[in-house]
Formats: sequence, C-alpha cells, structure tokens
Amino acid sequence: MGCGIWFSAVARTEGRSGLIRGLFRFIVATLRLFVRALDFVVRGVFYALLIFGVGVLVAFFVRPQGEIATGSALVLRPTGSLVEQAVFDRPLDLLAAGGAPAGQTALADLLEAVRTAKDDARIGALVIETDELMSAGVSKLAELRAAIFDFKASGKPVLARGERFTQGQYYLATVADELHLSPDGFVLMHGLARYSTYFKGALDALGVKVHVFRVGEYKSFSEPFTRNDMSDEDRESSRDLLDGLWTMLRDDIATARKLTVEAVDAHVNNYPQALAAAGGDAALAARNAGLVDRFSTRDEWRARLIERVGADSSGHDVRSVDVGHYLAATRSSLPQHEAQVAVLVAQGAIVDGGEPAGVVGGDTFAELIRAAREDEQVKAVVLRIDSPGGSAWASEVIRRELELTRKAGKPVIASMSSVAASGGYWIAAGADEIWAAPATLTGSIGIFAMFPEFAEPLKRLGIGVDGVSTAPLAGALDPRRPLSQAAADAMQLSIEHGYRRFLEVVGTARNMSAAEVDTVARGRVWTGRAAHELGLVDRLGGLEAAVAAAAARAGVSDYDVVWPEAGESLQQRLLRRLTDFAQVLGVDLRPSLLSTASFSAQSPFARLLAELQVPAAELLRWNDPQHLYMHCLCDAP
Repeated sequence: MGCGIWFSAVARTEGRSGLIRGLFRFIVATLRLFVRALDFVVRGVFYALLIFGVGVLVAFFVRPQGEIATGSALVLRPTGSLVEQAVFDRPLDLLAAGGAPAGQTALADLLEAVRTAKDDARIGALVIETDELMSAGVSKLAELRAAIFDFKASGKPVLARGERFTQGQYYLATVADELHLSPDGFVLMHGLARYSTYFKGALDALGVKVHVFRVGEYKSFSEPFTRNDMSDEDRESSRDLLDGLWTMLRDDIATARKLTVEAVDAHVNNYPQALAAAGGDAALAARNAGLVDRFSTRDEWRARLIERVGADSSGHDVRSVDVGHYLAATRSSLPQHEAQVAVLVAQGAIVDGGEPAGVVGGDTFAELIRAAREDEQVKAVVLRIDSPGGSAWASEVIRRELELTRKAGKPVIASMSSVAASGGYWIAAGADEIWAAPATLTGSIGIFAMFPEFAEPLKRLGIGVDGVSTAPLAGALDPRRPLSQAAADAMQLSIEHGYRRFLEVVGTARNMSAAEVDTVARGRVWTGRAAHELGLVDRLGGLEAAVAAAAARAGVSDYDVVWPEAGESLQQRLLRRLTDFAQVLGVDLRPSLLSTASFSAQSPFARLLAELQVPAAELLRWNDPQHLYMHCLCDAP
C-alpha cells in the first residue's frame, strides 16, 4: 500500500514537471514569435518611413517643371465646395485627400491658374467642367467668372460642359464661348430662396425655455429657437437681400448668354410650360430657351475638344493639363521678391481661444496677424473674410491686432468674400480699407445673447435642483435653474452696452456718428453693393484688386503674395509638397469625388439632417467668456 502511494506521488510529480516544461516551451515559443513579428513590423515601418521620408524630401526640395505641351487646354474641374482656404486635419487625412480635403477647392488656386494661363503661350484654351462642383457662393463664382472673362480677352477660346447644371454650376459655365449639355441633362434655374427650420414648438413641448437678449430688430439668428415662423423684419430683410442677389445673378447670365432679362425671368417663372412645350425633355427646354448651345455625350465632348484644341501624344485624348498639375509646374518654390503681401484668411465661425484653419480662433488668428506684423518681409496685410461672425470677445481680439498692425506702419486691407457679417464686419473695421464683392453678404451690425433653461424638463423627469449661494447672482447662469430677473436685467444691459460699442467701432472706422451707423445697423444684412452705397464698404472688387491696393499703400510694386495658415504643421506642408510633386509626375493621389457618399450628401434627407445638426454644432462652438455674440444667420446662396 505504501509502495502504491509512492508510485502515485512520483507520477504526479513527473506529470507536474512535464506540464511545467510544456508550459515553459509554449511561453518561449510565443515570445520568439512575438519578437519575430515585432522585428518584422519594426523593419517594415522603418523601411516605409525611410522610403516615404526620401520621397518627401525630394518633393520638398526639388520642383520639377512638368512638361506642358504647346496648345494645351487648361481644364477647370472644381470639386466639392469652393472655399477661400482648404481645411486640413490630420496628416494622414491630408495624404488620403491628395493635398486638399476631399470636397474642397480653393478659389485662389483657380484664380491663379486662370490668370497665369492668360499669358502662357503653351495654353491655347480654357475648358470648364462643372459636374463635381457641389456648392459655391455667388461672390466666389462671380470673381472666378471675372478672371475667365479677362482670360478671354487674350483671344483664347473657353468651352464648358455639364452632364446637368445646378444654378451655381450654370452661372459659372455661362462665361464660356461654347456651352454644352448632356442630351439627357437639364439646367436647374429656380431663383433664390431662404427657408429656416424653427424649433420653438419642439422646445416648448420639452419644457425648454430659451432666453434671448438682443439689440436690433433685424438680428434674426436667435429666431429659430424663439419662434415657429419668420418675423416680419427678417422677412423684409431677406426679401430685399435675395432680390438684390437674384438681380445680379440673372443679369450676369442674361448678358453672358446674350438674352434679355425678361427671357430669363420667363423661363424661370414658367418652367412647367417650357418643359411641356419640349415634350418633357429638360435638355431641349434649356436649348429652346437659349441657355445652352449644343448637346454632347461624353465621347462627343472629347471629340469636340480634340477638334478645337488638338490631341495628346497618344492621339486618343485631349491635349490638356488640369489645374493641380499646371500650378505645380508653374509655381516657383522660392520667393521671387523681397517684399511680400500676406493674405490672412478668416474663414468660418469666430470663437475664443486657439483653433486650426476652418474656424477663426481669436488667439490663433491674433498670433497670425502678429507674426505678419513682425515679419520684415511682409509690407502689407490683406484680411480675406468669409465668416458670419461669432464671439464678440474674439472679434475684438482680432480687430485690435489689426489696429496695432496699422499703427506699426503696415497697411491692412479687408477683402470680403461670400459672407463678412456681424463679427466678420467687426474685424473688417480694423482695416484701412474695406473691399467687398457686389454679392457679398455683410453688415448685420448687432449683438445678442442666448441662455437655455432646462428647469422644467428636469422637473418632469423627477430631478430636483437645490442649494445655497452667497449672492443673488451666484449660480444665476446655471441652466438647471430658472433664470432670475436680476440676471436677465444684467444680460440685457450688457447686450445694450455691446451694441453701443459695436456702433462706436464702426463709426470710428467709417467716420460716421453712432446715430448714422445705427440707421444702417440694427442687425440688418446688406449686399456688398448696397453696403458700398451706404458707406459701410470703401470699394467693390475681388481679392486681386484688394492685394494690389494693399501693395500700393505699402509703396511696393514688386512683391510676392504669401498665404500664412494657422494650424498647418510641418508634416502637412511636406505632404502638400509631396502631392504637388506627384501631380507633376502624372500621379493623381486624390480620390474621386463622384462617389456614393458625395451624392448621398446632397440628398433631401441628408440636407434635412444637416439643417437640424448645424444649429446644434454651432452652439457647441460658442465659448465667448461674456456670452456675447455677433453672428449672422446668413448663408451665401
């Protein structure tokens, strides 16, 4: 019996030893596999980074001048939204987008390409294809059209085509000498409209109170949260604004197409009848109205371009160059002149603190202005504004830096793009001169504050809020508690003071009394043309004219135009160079914009969701330390 026990114990011991040895071998094998895998990954990453780094360095320091065949057509094919400044996020996103975010085309790039091509003997024609252009403000399109008209003065032809034309696409395409439409396409000319979504009923149902403090009966930004319909004042202002913009748009189209304004209005106002007369054929209705010259399929369009421009070396395609390739081949990597004019782009909502490009962070943008002021090569500053405003605090921080720049002896010119209203106008007041496009939306000189109160919804959920304070206003701006009358009075007094301050800033800049400013203020939005007549704008003109005015004020005739950007890292600049280099070599790193996602984003349901999301997203950005805002409810059509 003892012997059996002994053998049993030995067996158990040996079994445990074997198990331990097996486990140890497994751990060792796993570690070896892990080390090998890690080594493989490290080596792979190292070689990938090495190859990528060499490519980036070559792209950064080497600027090959790509071959452009004589007689080539410059092809303008804007994609996504036409913006003042492409918004960059993470470097990998930048690389995936090919140097610019998918869905954005910088207006400045198109303008530069067209103006360079005018005097380039290698460029024999300009081709416009609008199918991938999703949105653009009228003022941006008008500025681009003006540059193309100037190109036409060289005697070089301009041809345009669309599978179909939205109103903005068509407005751009009408500058062409020869305008083509797909035989199955259409021209969507519908005029202009402005409809807002109003949330008061939903907020009331939830028990949410929105307290609004404002000065200016035309300051309508808060109305979607306090009304279920458009106010009479907002309706009046919007009607005048849209009528003015439509008149400009319609007149430009009529002139370009050699039509009467009556004919354009008749087609727009009686489209069902025009469509019926064409047997329901939208393309034929467009041609009958004189809106297009010819029908062409894609292959017929290619054949027509080869006929007008010529074929490439293969003999099967058009002899052409796109904007990206053309700019990469014509731009110099080094400054040509010692003097510079810096164009600082204020694009997006104005908020307090630091923000990357796409949002105007008060602190970030102030640093950008200060850097330009302290740079001895920068002789003048152009402030390019495309912003509906935002934080009053941040707007004043920016305006003050512009004022200091002027006092330092460097002229500042404000150039308004599609929108420069409320806080956008406040910062413009820091310039020596204000330039605007006729279709710019500007003004909206007013100020407001909003405070949401959630006491009732919490009560309905059975949630109580209670506590103590040492003073009447302590905890007064707690959204869980009803807003006290004392706090409401204090907010209204602050708003009235802020409005007087706004009038003072504008009056000082425009040499007007506060009473004179008040007559054109009170939150009302004006077109650039109307603002010029009212004395809120000095000159009408685009960015090129504003840059020339800044240079003239600085007394320089030979200069480079530079575009300092906030929030662009060295990685992003290197990647941008890499993509430029790739385009010169004929490698397109950009994904196609004609994707399901691009088109779905334009669906009615997507637009409805965006309409609901945008107000909430805007509110989340608001961080003014005084809760005072100068924001315009005005999207450029």
